[in-house]
Amino acid sequence: MTTLTTYKSPLHQMVCTTKTDYWNDSSSVEELTYAIEHGAVGATSNPTITVSVLKKEMHLWRERVQQVIAENPTWTDAQVAWKIFEEVGVNGAKLLQPVFEREGGKKGRLSIQSNPTFYRDTKAIVEQAVHLHRLAPNIQVKIPVTSAGIPAIEEATYRGVNINATVNFTVPQAIAVAEAIERGLDRRAAEGHDISTMSPVCTIMVGRVDDWINVLVNRDHITVHPSYLPWAGVAVMKKAYRIFQERGYRARLLAAAYRHHLHWTEFIGGDMIVSIPYEWQRRFNASDLEVKERIDEPVDPEIVDTLYRHFPDFRRAYDEDGLTIQEFDTYGATVRTLRGFIASYYELIALIREQFMLPNPDVRA
Repeated sequence: MTTLTTYKSPLHQMVCTTKTDYWNDSSSVEELTYAIEHGAVGATSNPTITVSVLKKEMHLWRERVQQVIAENPTWTDAQVAWKIFEEVGVNGAKLLQPVFEREGGKKGRLSIQSNPTFYRDTKAIVEQAVHLHRLAPNIQVKIPVTSAGIPAIEEATYRGVNINATVNFTVPQAIAVAEAIERGLDRRAAEGHDISTMSPVCTIMVGRVDDWINVLVNRDHITVHPSYLPWAGVAVMKKAYRIFQERGYRARLLAAAYRHHLHWTEFIGGDMIVSIPYEWQRRFNASDLEVKERIDEPVDPEIVDTLYRHFPDFRRAYDEDGLTIQEFDTYGATVRTLRGFIASYYELIALIREQFMLPNPDVRA
């Protein structure tokens, strides 16, 4: 007798039938609740996401923001903004607590970003990572994959922080992250500390790989078949995934920054995470895209060869030795992403200032 299984959605089917997990790319209450209902086992936050959450759910946060201001009359705009940023993340962590308990601490984490302005300061990153780690039992801390971020990843891991490497677009960056995590875990285990529930993650922002290639198309007047361009991030992720599996790295890869459905469908079946924005979750769940394991299907060699020949920055992203650690900070996608994250951090500060620190929120200078 055959038993038919009914899945709530394609994403729910994926998590029930493959090794692939999915996270909600937001800590919004509405969005995270929907994601958990469809099988999500994690979520993420950063200044850009938090600005969006506050704009969407300000009615849930207005009273708390005013309370923080009243209780801390000497705090600066930045201090109030960062406190709210932390609390938005902790609120998301609470929603994921049942998943965290069900999964024995290996899943169900909320990933919160360290201050993006610290990207050049290893000591500041580590100190803040330890602080953020202590906000809730199921916090994961995002650390940028910069030249200062790599030693911070090792040290934070050694101190017991579950890290999520971010601002990462390339195979050499992913390998550097994995090796730093291995060193941190080994140091921690050698001193007799528990690592059984540590679940480090290495994000590759696949959509931002595609974005950068498209910038180069226009900047450098490169002509290739347009259907090849959306495969750049997929090719980088699939190569990194193969290396991680072959070498047995304990970090799991995560695909982020969605631009099209290949950033989901091509990774199904991998022992990895797909961090999907709410709008894309709704789109995928309403689609008739087949939930089929494709992670081991190679990208068409002609596409990879074309990208490799025409784009030096694709070669840097695709080759294991394409970048040195010192070159991580000046890679085009890194510069663009850090610029955006830092701008969002200051937008968050401005949002708090305008909405809650003026006598009349409608007053404009």
